[in-house]
Amino acid sequence: MRTTVKARNFEMTDRLRGQVERKLQRLERIAHPDAHASVELIAHSSRAAESANTAEVTLVSNGSVMRSVAAGPTLLAAMNGLIDKLERQVVRARQRPRSVRERHSDEGREVLARAAVGTLAAEETALERRAAGSSVVKVKRFDMVPMFEEDAVARMEELGHAFFVFLNAESDGICVLYRRSDGAYGLIEPVLAPDGRGG
Repeated sequence: MRTTVKARNFEMTDRLRGQVERKLQRLERIAHPDAHASVELIAHSSRAAESANTAEVTLVSNGSVMRSVAAGPTLLAAMNGLIDKLERQVVRARQRPRSVRERHSDEGREVLARAAVGTLAAEETALERRAAGSSVVKVKRFDMVPMFEEDAVARMEELGHAFFVFLNAESDGICVLYRRSDGAYGLIEPVLAPDGRGG
């Protein structure tokens, strides 16, 4: 497995790089032989001691993209915090049949093809709708399966979407994961106002 380790806000030592690479060796037995792990270690001088260091790992293995982030009092503690999560993601990705990923890809192509055929009609309908006022033209309903943030990131990347709505397994709330313009991810967690009305 190829590994890239970057440091932010501190100078990387060979010793630390070696320790990080050794921790990632746990994934070699379950990841694809051509897998690539990108690690970013970040030191935050302004944070509390227990979250002063952050480790972020993005692993690309056999077409699946998995990402995990953890904070800790030391960089190695942060790495320890995310290795287990990343290992679970790799196992889940291996267990998920490849045909499911391919089917989603085929469905996406079909949707684009149908959209291309109806492009002109859709533009005319949109103009008519704007003239008549806004309205909901399509409703999508789907089962919500509880998942963790890392799973939602992997699922969103797998689908190629810019956002993903999911039921957060930790908070039991509906969340929206989205890709920011800087390439990072954002998470919207709705909270009811004290008077019971949102917003």
